[in-house]
Amino acid sequence: MNGKSITTTLDLVFRWITKLAFVNLLWIFFSFVGLGILGIFPATIATLGVVRSWLKGNTDVKIWSTFKQIYKQEFKYANTLGLILVIAGILLYFNFIIIQQAQGEFPFVIPFLFYFVLFLYLCIVIWSFPLTAHNYASVFQQLKNALILGITKIHITIILILLLFSITYFSLDYPVLLLFFTFGLLGLAWMWFTFRVFVKIFK
Repeated sequence: MNGKSITTTLDLVFRWITKLAFVNLLWIFFSFVGLGILGIFPATIATLGVVRSWLKGNTDVKIWSTFKQIYKQEFKYANTLGLILVIAGILLYFNFIIIQQAQGEFPFVIPFLFYFVLFLYLCIVIWSFPLTAHNYASVFQQLKNALILGITKIHITIILILLLFSITYFSLDYPVLLLFFTFGLLGLAWMWFTFRVFVKIFK
């Protein structure tokens, strides 16, 4: 590899590092703009929307204007979707506490069913946000589509659960990543795997 190739490669690497860092900062900023809980969901979809543009070949897309446009456009929809998932998550958590406190009083089938429902819930969470960034459907149709994809593409679902958990877990040990890269990396990994499925389905 000659000097010109090395320089070109390094330039490309630094450009992508800068893009991911910028998207990461936008996610944090717009999450705070939305007062935390109301900003997280539209900021997440906006991040996935920007990454989707990159994956479609629009690598020079204007990140700020694209992120802001998607954030504003999807604000109400994203929070409706997010609120449903949060309520479902809280109910699952309370059920988990009840099962834990029962200390084996329930028959084996109850914990088994709980973890099965939990997996279905994770399927919906994993697929509903990138689906929203990719195509429009009613909230309940989106949840239904997410569940179907989560089950039929179970290998990708499991990969994403492990990958997103690993990135988050690793970032907690290195807080500087949370500030500059974590959410950008999460968005890139999340959309990269799901986008390949969407391209085949939504033609």
